[in-house]
Amino acid sequence: MASLPIYRWGLAPDGYATYRQLRALGLRPGGQDVAAQLERPRRRRGPLVAYLYRIDRAKAVRPMTPARWAALAKANAARRICPACRRDAGYTIPTSLGVCVACADAPALAA
Repeated sequence: MASLPIYRWGLAPDGYATYRQLRALGLRPGGQDVAAQLERPRRRRGPLVAYLYRIDRAKAVRPMTPARWAALAKANAARRICPACRRDAGYTIPTSLGVCVACADAPALAA
């Protein structure tokens, strides 16, 4: 089994990019495997690792279609509706609470 080439942070050769760098270029990995990795040493913990992909094998980002925009808008709207009171909270419901802030504070106000 061949291991990945490992480069120190900031010393990767040209032709490699992280996922975020590919997105900034309007590209996506396109099914290719990780080609290399960057490691940034830390003092008390293991190194930070970033995976690199080859730019020449990357594909263009698929464009958003009207159906995808509609599905994204519907999903974001669902995250704003409180499951307890069924009202639009006006913000994304925190997953830590599971309900809007007013419904989360209601038991505390009653006590």
